[in-house]
Amino acid sequence: MIIIIKERATKEQVEEMLQTLRVYIKIAVDIEKGILAGGGQQHAECEAALLKDGSKQKDIWGADWIPFTQKMAYESIINIRPSQNNRSMIIQDPAIRERVTQITQSLIGGYEPEFR
Repeated sequence: MIIIIKERATKEQVEEMLQTLRVYIKIAVDIEKGILAGGGQQHAECEAALLKDGSKQKDIWGADWIPFTQKMAYESIINIRPSQNNRSMIIQDPAIRERVTQITQSLIGGYEPEFR
């Protein structure tokens, strides 16, 4: 299930997003609106939820959030955008990576899941 997070998530929402992959959460982050969508099996599912919610594709970047270590991975097929100078699955612009991290930490960071 994909959940759009627009303000600080509850522990229950984080647990729900973890249900699919158990050890990490696939997310898509709208760096302009400061929101994210998480859960599901593919970043594209999260991206689609944000697009349906009114986000612009150029503002959405894919990443993974690992709550057990509070770390990020910035690799997703949705990040391949030659038109935005990103020719890799990894977010190449340090400023975009930093914005993705800030939004993710403020919305879903800090929770230690109860199950593993």
